Amino acid sequence: MSEPLTKVDSAVQGLSSSPPKETKHRRASSSANGVMNINDLESQGIELQIAKETQQTGWKINTSPTTIDDKEILKKLLTTPPVKKIDLHFPHGLEVTARNMKGVTVKDALDAIHKAFKKRADDELDLPFLAGFEWDKEESWTRLIVHLRKDAGQTNVGGGKKKKKGNADESEAVPNALPIGQNSPQKPPLGLYAEKLSGTAFTAPRHENKQTWLYRILPSCSHPPFTAVADKTNGHSTTNGNGATPGTKSDDSSTAPAKLHYIPNQLRWDPFNLPSDQKTDFISGLHLISGAGDPTLKQGLGIYIYTANISMPNTSAYYSADGDMLIVPQEGSLDIRTEFGWLLVRPMEIAVIPRGVKYQVRLVNSSCPVRGYALELYQGHFVLPELGPIGSNGLANARDFQAPVACFSEDFGSTGFEGKTKYTITCKFNNSLFQTTQPHTPFDVVAWHGNYYPYKYDLGRFNTIGSISFDHPDPSIFTVLSAPSDHVGTAIADFVIFPPRWLVGEDTFRPPWYHRNTMSEFMGLIKGDYDAKKAGKGGFVPGGASLHNVMAGHGPDAGSYEGARNAELKPVKVGGGSCAFMFESCLMMGVTDWGLRECEVVQEGYSEHSWGGVKVYWTGTGEKGERRGHLLDP
Repeated sequence: MSEPLTKVDSAVQGLSSSPPKETKHRRASSSANGVMNINDLESQGIELQIAKETQQTGWKINTSPTTIDDKEILKKLLTTPPVKKIDLHFPHGLEVTARNMKGVTVKDALDAIHKAFKKRADDELDLPFLAGFEWDKEESWTRLIVHLRKDAGQTNVGGGKKKKKGNADESEAVPNALPIGQNSPQKPPLGLYAEKLSGTAFTAPRHENKQTWLYRILPSCSHPPFTAVADKTNGHSTTNGNGATPGTKSDDSSTAPAKLHYIPNQLRWDPFNLPSDQKTDFISGLHLISGAGDPTLKQGLGIYIYTANISMPNTSAYYSADGDMLIVPQEGSLDIRTEFGWLLVRPMEIAVIPRGVKYQVRLVNSSCPVRGYALELYQGHFVLPELGPIGSNGLANARDFQAPVACFSEDFGSTGFEGKTKYTITCKFNNSLFQTTQPHTPFDVVAWHGNYYPYKYDLGRFNTIGSISFDHPDPSIFTVLSAPSDHVGTAIADFVIFPPRWLVGEDTFRPPWYHRNTMSEFMGLIKGDYDAKKAGKGGFVPGGASLHNVMAGHGPDAGSYEGARNAELKPVKVGGGSCAFMFESCLMMGVTDWGLRECEVVQEGYSEHSWGGVKVYWTGTGEKGERRGHLLDP
């Protein structure tokens, strides 16, 4: 080299001091120079950039695009490079297509959307304004996701890109928002603040260390003090129903050991009730059903049921200082906005929101209530289980987990304590709720990089492993995520699923066997029928749950046992259209008052219904009644 490289040179040019060679791409045929076929872009690996002006239109989707104040926006190309056709996908499932042989413009996209919504009245649209478009190549290279919002006043900016860098990710909504070669320059790009989010101690081993750098418009510390939530009737079972003052630590706290009932009985619940007339959002509909440990010591976990019939307000955000939240939707899709970007999470998908990350849960379909399960991990973080002799692939593969693309809002004043809009931030801290109100949006992260971020996973991508000779293997082979304890091979929490799979074992009782376990097993059913439990009234049905605590005997109910005992042992696929899951823990689980009584869906006759009819098949006594072995007299 003739001269040393600067950190900018090395980032752009690698190890060469000569100018980088120009990369040439074959131009797809089009009716205008430079206009590409979207499928050619994918095959050549050319990434899309979305016109940032699309996030600032303030356009109502049931009105003509010409109602936009700045008509110049309509003339701009929707993407760079321009494309002849692109699909526009709405989170609730609708998809429209924008076309223009000379390159799809913003107007072309808005016209396609308007055509689908022009006959809808204002009161039929829960989110009537365009918030912007998002391109996620891991979700689909050939379409954009359309985001909507409730009002036109707040500006969201997104359409950035996400890259993988070794064991870390990065994403920026505005080009060049990430600093090059360092994390905290004296003046970060674009006038942003650099803020570090630590999910582990600074000195945690490198393979466990979880840290992310956020580049945001205002730092998170810019808010008035939090105060305890005074309303104890909001349905959040960690703070109500016991007369304690929220935000205070006392023996009356509903998650204190004295308020968790530790019982050896098997428990099962009918589907948990969806909210009807009372307006319930994700926070007020989050009910602790079972748990163990203490978040102040960062030990243990809590298991929740959530229900909701309204979205969280646009001017709200929630975070938990207690632990990472694993969310398992059972009915209805969630559009989760996080500081890092958006996650669309549907039934048969899961999401993990790390400790401390602010988020807002919206309902994709405002006319349909939602329900699901959640596990809050007070201790450590979820990881992929080790594969051992399985090899390098199988179960949940790392490549299938998806992180958000940076997307931010511009709603703030001249300082952190000035601004027109008031945002309510709710914090869960030691199983109590606190709130503060700040005059600027918490969703102002323009770019981020690191390995501590929210993510989602499609359970349909799970690579199921099973026996191809005899016997049913341990259910640990169905583990999606694990939160290890300090003892190798023993988990604070495992997330296990029972998806559709083939059973081919010879001379084998194919359902899970009868069992007593040093681990606690909480099961839920996302959809369909579970092959080891009968459905129907009093059975194991979607939206319900069961808990088999430490050493509580459990296994197939009498009807399922008889069916499997007498089944023809030919290859058979079980669980079609079904998926059950299990939260398994090495801890003894306590059950809350809400879980035992207030939810009003406990199956009182669970044990008798399931195993009261188990038959005796003992043949150890001879035909003439003679004793065999060491059988004692009655």
